[in-house]
Amino acid sequence: MRARQPRAGVKGWGGVGAMAALCALAVLFALLLPQVRSAHEGGGADTGGRGGSRGSQAHASVECTEPEKRTLSPSGADGPTIESIRDRPEGERKLIVGVDQNSYRWGYRDPNSGGTADLEGFDIDLVHRIAEDILGDRDAVQFKAIPTDQRISAIEDGRVDMVVRTMTINCERLQDVAFSAPYFRTGQQLLAPKTSSITGYDATLAGKSICTAAGSTAYSTLERDRAAGRLVASADLRTTVPNQLDCLVRLQLGEVDAVVTDGALAASQAAQDPTVQLKGDAFTTEYYGVAMRKDADDLVRRVNRVLVEWRADTEDGWQASYERWLSATLGDDAAKSEPPKPQYLREN
Repeated sequence: MRARQPRAGVKGWGGVGAMAALCALAVLFALLLPQVRSAHEGGGADTGGRGGSRGSQAHASVECTEPEKRTLSPSGADGPTIESIRDRPEGERKLIVGVDQNSYRWGYRDPNSGGTADLEGFDIDLVHRIAEDILGDRDAVQFKAIPTDQRISAIEDGRVDMVVRTMTINCERLQDVAFSAPYFRTGQQLLAPKTSSITGYDATLAGKSICTAAGSTAYSTLERDRAAGRLVASADLRTTVPNQLDCLVRLQLGEVDAVVTDGALAASQAAQDPTVQLKGDAFTTEYYGVAMRKDADDLVRRVNRVLVEWRADTEDGWQASYERWLSATLGDDAAKSEPPKPQYLREN
């Protein structure tokens, strides 16, 4: 490595003083260089600084496989997180949950309901079930509409106790939040106008503008696939929006050529707009989970117990919610959307 030559006439240093200082810096750099190299190559000790943190995260990413299994075993025991929810003042004793209010049949307000246009949908059914278990009242919920790109920050900032918002479990998110066991299986899929020449996740995306939600698995998947050559290099990924439904609006306005999102959401959007349709099959397999704070172990375990009971309930459980909300858009066969038998491989 060639050192840059000092500029002549540096003001305020003085000739001899400047050279002495530069020499001292050069010696210091030479002494530190092996340690810097060692840290970048993974051979150095973790000092707890920024570099060490990045190394630990990279190491965790390499080791993380099957993220849907990295959760805690079910339990009905109370703990500090649940107790803090129950200790809220009278009138405020509610479960605070981040949800969507614009995802048709998942979390949305039906203007034709004839009532108060309360939130309803598959995710909302699950929220009510959790609230009933923890607080004894299915309606003891404070819903907070959270944009797609704020789901994790809302949990970390303490604005919500959990997020139930078609949120995919993945390794990157597990560094920031804890997840329940999966409660739904889906995969990334393309949505485009029926008249479009796009046929699926293939070469027909060349030169096409694709919309995704910021902070979504769709965007990270497309970036990764383009870098790996699985997505045509000329696909335009510059259009990102805070909320996934905004992509449908962009598509309707002709500002983008296609939308990539979870197939379960894409099917609901196609049901809202008969001029668009799903193009090709899903090209990933993903699982939705309930997201919570990383240290909320008691809440994670309680939610996992609720999920076990919800799936086993043959009268008003998972299957009933699927038939009520999703069969019209995803079909009568719920088997393809059922999550796998849960495994609880996280120990602490």
